[in-house]
Amino acid sequence: MLDVIDIGVEQAIAYRVAGKITEEDMTTALTGIKDQIYNFGNVFIYQEIESIGGVELDAIVEKIKFMADVGLSNFSRMAVVTDKQWMHKIIDLEDQLFKNIEIKCFSTEQKEEAIDFLRVP
Repeated sequence: MLDVIDIGVEQAIAYRVAGKITEEDMTTALTGIKDQIYNFGNVFIYQEIESIGGVELDAIVEKIKFMADVGLSNFSRMAVVTDKQWMHKIIDLEDQLFKNIEIKCFSTEQKEEAIDFLRVP
């Protein structure tokens, strides 16, 4: 399940992940991201990952279509909040791979720091 949440950062799209991500969840998130890109040109992503219980194949297809259509050029910062240590390792790798996007991982105790990271110009 993926829920869009408000973190008080106008340029950010924020959501919480808990359980399995469905095609409907992915469509909701990607539509929100497209709207933010339309409104701001450059967007920030905030993710709270409580658990990941899998991803439907159709959700992955939606994300691939989005990436082919939109790309990554409109993303400048990403904050991921999770206590899953394996996710911290993946986020560190993504930060090294995607040089044009500043990606940081935070523990759940550092939630406010993650939001502040997105507020800094």
